[in-house]
Amino acid sequence: MATELAGLIQADLAALTNDAARLAITPAFNAPAHGAASGGFSFAQSMKDALASVDNDQRIATDKMSAVDSGKSDDLVGAMLSSQQANLSFSMLLQVRNKVMGAVDELLKLPV
Repeated sequence: MATELAGLIQADLAALTNDAARLAITPAFNAPAHGAASGGFSFAQSMKDALASVDNDQRIATDKMSAVDSGKSDDLVGAMLSSQQANLSFSMLLQVRNKVMGAVDELLKLPV
C-alpha cells in the first residue's frame, strides 16, 4: 500500500515537473523576434506567446469539460487535469504580471 502511494506521488511529481518545463517561457535570444528592430529578444512577443498558451490551455480544458458534461466523453480525470493545468498556467502568468508591475513601480520610484 505504501509503495503504491509512493509510486503515485512520484508519477504525479514527474508529471508536474514535465508540465512546468513545458510551460516555462524560454526566450530565443538568437532567433529574430517578431517586430524587434534589432533582431533580438522581444519581451512583448514572449508575453503574447504566453497569453496564447494560457488561452489554448483554457480552451482545451473547456472543451474537455463540455464533452464530459454533455455525455460525449467519460474522461472526467482528463478533464479535471486539463482544468488544473489551465488554472496553473493562469496563476503562473498572473505571477509574472505581478512581478513586471512591481518592477515598473520600482523604476518609476527611481530619482531622475
